[in-house]
Amino acid sequence: MLIKWQRTFEDALRLARTENRPLMVAVNMDGEIASEHFAGVRYRSVETAEMMSKYACVIASVYRHTPRDYDEHGNRVPCPRCGTVTCSEHIQGERQLYDKYFDGRRISPRHIVLDLEEREVQDVYYSWDTQSVIKSFVTGVEGWPEPDELLEPSLEELVGSARVEHREEAERRYREGDAEARRELLRAILEHRVVDQTEVLRQAIFGFDLEAAKLARRALAQSDTDGALDLIAEALKTPLDPDERRMLLDAVERMAQTLPRARTLAALHGGLSVESTRVAVDGAALAAAYGASARGGVDVAAREEAATGRPEDPTALTNFALALLEQSLTAGDERFAELLRADAREALADAATAGAKGPRLDAARALLADESGHWRQAGRAAVSAAQGGMLKLDADAPEDDALGPATRKRLLHLFARSRGGDIRRAYRAGVEWPGEWLSDVNAAYEALAAAEPEAPDVLVEHLDFLRWIGASPRADRVLEDALGLYPNAPVLHERLRARLLWRGGPAGLEEGYRQRLERAPADDASQLTWFAGYASLVAAEHHRRRGELAEALAAYDRAGARFERNAELHPAGADNCEHFLVLGLAGKARVALEQGELAAATTDLLAALRRRPASAATPDGLSFSPMMTAKMVYQQWVDAGEDVRADEVWDVMAGLPPEVHAVPMNELPPARGDGGR
Repeated sequence: MLIKWQRTFEDALRLARTENRPLMVAVNMDGEIASEHFAGVRYRSVETAEMMSKYACVIASVYRHTPRDYDEHGNRVPCPRCGTVTCSEHIQGERQLYDKYFDGRRISPRHIVLDLEEREVQDVYYSWDTQSVIKSFVTGVEGWPEPDELLEPSLEELVGSARVEHREEAERRYREGDAEARRELLRAILEHRVVDQTEVLRQAIFGFDLEAAKLARRALAQSDTDGALDLIAEALKTPLDPDERRMLLDAVERMAQTLPRARTLAALHGGLSVESTRVAVDGAALAAAYGASARGGVDVAAREEAATGRPEDPTALTNFALALLEQSLTAGDERFAELLRADAREALADAATAGAKGPRLDAARALLADESGHWRQAGRAAVSAAQGGMLKLDADAPEDDALGPATRKRLLHLFARSRGGDIRRAYRAGVEWPGEWLSDVNAAYEALAAAEPEAPDVLVEHLDFLRWIGASPRADRVLEDALGLYPNAPVLHERLRARLLWRGGPAGLEEGYRQRLERAPADDASQLTWFAGYASLVAAEHHRRRGELAEALAAYDRAGARFERNAELHPAGADNCEHFLVLGLAGKARVALEQGELAAATTDLLAALRRRPASAATPDGLSFSPMMTAKMVYQQWVDAGEDVRADEVWDVMAGLPPEVHAVPMNELPPARGDGGR
């Protein structure tokens, strides 16, 4: 990409005003043919780059083209489609510019020229040909002076410039400079702040120079941009001196006056430090009580007798409805459970007729709405019940507690989901929300975790919510606790792989599982060796995506060794291990093929096909099946005139089960709409 897009609209506007040039907003969209032409051809041509160099240019696109903006070492990952900007930067630019200039319509390609007062001078879209757009690049700068030649800036000018070339130069100087040069650069940023040099500060904060990191955090506390807010959020996840943490939180509160996301970050850290006033449940006691309830410990008959003896008492009727719901949640037969819920609805209707009000009624309505699939209604009622004290078991709780353990667990879950939904909706709307909401969510999910949930789903909900909100340290603890309860849960290992990959790349993924294997006791009966083997398989595929072929081969070998070890430890799962061993061997064959080593590819491939023929049509994480690789190997031997080797591959392919020769669904032609005639 030859065009130097500025990283933000604010940078482009500052550059335009500083250098007296017009501003160009370019809108691009994936899959639209003219947009593809501009992104793939025009923006990469010297001629177009020369014309657009007379503008301060910013790119807007809603599509993400790389999964992350920084690699595991903290280095920027430029968007492969747009260049010079990360995907988050061009996505954020689109959101910001949509409201200001797009008139409620997403049209692409589109090129808007703005003057120094941010007024539209030219808006080119729906052109009949690309040449008309290119011509507009020339007319858009008519009457503007030629840009001055770019001179070598002083250090003060460098750190105060928003120009992308100057930002890149400052980042290079920090990356390549010695300790004194780096600190000099940071002091200049701190003393002559004009723009936020977030990327330089990122390098310093997560580097090994403690004095540089301290200077960088001081400079970061003076910042006020979206990028700086993201960096503050990351910095707050790490151990910090209390004074420095307070300094950064003060900056967040200041930024919350103008940035909606800062309000969420402020509420996050405020909510993590307060106790919930609505949830006070001993999860371990609840687990024990739930076990007793499941064995028939709920006295429905006593509550029925009270309701029958006092037919106009709303409390007795409500308690009877809650008892029926308790029994329905522990009933083994769904038909019987539905009958109990029908009786509960009738009892609750009688209670409402008798004038029932308050949190007990809300709790019963929440449980019934949940069973009927009305989840939003159930959540609202659960929040009302919690606000009335139905999730508090302390000295002030009534002696005749209305909720049994099963209904209490269900109400906790409904409350946690609903409160989490409230936070999500407030965040998306950009409105402030009280930090105590977060403490409510945490308290409810932690009580559920301590109550020994029957499946990891509740724990995953909590984990995903914490990840979304940015509470990574607490999310890590939740994940580790969940793995302690459910060491063989695939959904938890999926989250663990994602965490390790994000932080350490494929090498970090394997290292994380290696350490777990090392820490595991000698008598560990879990499937940890299988998950470690699968982690190595995933790591190998990530190495292949990066073109790190030697590392991929080594990871495939480690995967194979771990699957073989797991088959020894757990013979019942040996066939499953064989399946993934085959995919690993086929992956090695594919790597050898890419390296031009046809003989080695053939050896690994034939070993894979013979080892477990039924796996031949299964695609790996890169969508290549052993059968697809076999066809490529066969064809290369044919092209090389090596008929003997080609026949060897052909004979093995021909002996595979018929089903592996079927055309994959994604390669079939679309079905005809005339009934198949």
